[in-house]
Amino acid sequence: MTRRFRDVAGRVLDFLLEDAPEWALDLGDTRGADRLSDHSVEADLNRVASLIDALGSLDEIDGDLIPEGDRVDLEVLRARVSADLWHTAELRPHTWNPLLHSPGETLYALLERDDLPPPERLRAVAARCAALPDYLATARARLTEGPGMPRVHVETALAQAEGARTMLLSRVPALASLESWGSSETEPARLAALAAVEEHVDWLRTRLEGATADPRLGERAYAARLWYTLDSELSPEALLVRAESDLIATEEEIAEVAAEYRDAPRRPGQVAEVLAEIAEDDATGPDTVYDVCAEALTHLDRRVRDLDIVTVYDDPVRIVAMPESRRGVSVAYCDAPGPLGPGTGERPTLIAVSPPPADWTARRRESFFREYNASMLRDLMVHEAMPGHALQLAHAMRHTGGTRVGNVLRSGTFVEGWAVYAEEVVAGHGWSDDRRENLVLRLTQLKMRLRTILNAILDVRLHAGDLTESEALSLLVRRGHQEEGEAVGKWHRARLTSAQLSTYYVGYTEMSDIARDLVAARPSLTERRRHDAMLAHGSPPPRHLRTLLGL
Repeated sequence: MTRRFRDVAGRVLDFLLEDAPEWALDLGDTRGADRLSDHSVEADLNRVASLIDALGSLDEIDGDLIPEGDRVDLEVLRARVSADLWHTAELRPHTWNPLLHSPGETLYALLERDDLPPPERLRAVAARCAALPDYLATARARLTEGPGMPRVHVETALAQAEGARTMLLSRVPALASLESWGSSETEPARLAALAAVEEHVDWLRTRLEGATADPRLGERAYAARLWYTLDSELSPEALLVRAESDLIATEEEIAEVAAEYRDAPRRPGQVAEVLAEIAEDDATGPDTVYDVCAEALTHLDRRVRDLDIVTVYDDPVRIVAMPESRRGVSVAYCDAPGPLGPGTGERPTLIAVSPPPADWTARRRESFFREYNASMLRDLMVHEAMPGHALQLAHAMRHTGGTRVGNVLRSGTFVEGWAVYAEEVVAGHGWSDDRRENLVLRLTQLKMRLRTILNAILDVRLHAGDLTESEALSLLVRRGHQEEGEAVGKWHRARLTSAQLSTYYVGYTEMSDIARDLVAARPSLTERRRHDAMLAHGSPPPRHLRTLLGL
């Protein structure tokens, strides 16, 4: 049965990777580097049939007759196929979300990564450029047949398409210049792709006025999306109750630390005053953000090693400006090398940080730099890099299992949960031996925990309720102590996504519980060995990590 399962798992994974060549290339699988996904109606029908067949094949496997690690892989793979089937057959986001047809995403991995030798890479760029006109024509056809697009999605898609245009105007010619034959082979395809992107931009602009669809998923669809995203039976109602309770508890905790920072008794308004003071003292600007992030990363690499928190690998990590084609959703992200690509530990992990939107007023841009002050950027680097995403994914790259499931399929609940948990671990140890620095970091980390909890509250109340913009901004500013720019950006992100914002809070609580239970079950483990054990199985949903750890 073990061999049978591994054969089935291999075939199902190959189908998933072949069906989504952009995602596959992000993972380092270059077999479809010259192709783009097919989002036509006919392709959707074939996709549904293949996913149903895949589920049938997985259901024939008796989980009691395979090793524990394979049994977890079976459940993870079944959950992914079920989620893809629901998205394709029921949610159908390709008929209403233009961001899923972003032209920049078709080229990003080829332009930013070098998983292929230069000649093959350039030929793949040319092939994708040549395919882009039909790809975008199909996108417009599907978006026209759908229930309508939300305005916020169209506006963001327009901004990202401008980023794709920049890629075609500068990045592709730069890559082509590396080969003597490059320009002659790529230029016709590049010009056709550029014309297609400009046509698509014009089409999106004509749809702005009529883009009146509600970005909320609604109670039923959101509950299903939450189920598939979290891989958990936690209902939206239960999630909201738990988050609101933890919000109160965290408010109490940050109030105690603010009083300690002041060396004074607690009083109303003290937390807001202290955080505002820190924001002013440590304010950044457009010329200092990347330097602060780089300095924080260097410090954290040394600090985590010295504290022996977790095994640190020497894999390269770089801070970069977020490409225009990926802006408009989050302030930062971690782009780690694909686990299916060559050279584990050799290719750099990119930590992309976005500047505030160019169309923001000067007042709102100043608000952004107060929010992302030096202390906040240090905590952000803990989350995105060390010992958060970059280090966790470096551990995941080294996972070996009976199948590729543990390498390919990553639980967002695990990934985000570990990063938020990592913030707490570092804050508990302190930034340095300086008392003020450590209190500032602790206050910043608790503010981030408030943000994490409010992410979940916002997510549930928006998509399964009737939360208004004014109510959301008031909640984020008043109880989350967020600057106006951050609150506006989070409202924007909440409407663009669903369930993803809840992964931070749910993942944090589940990973924290696992760490606590691991201490109780194996008290002889050092902190490093405990954390290494938590990171030794790829990025599985936390409930499966419990199984793998014997908890």
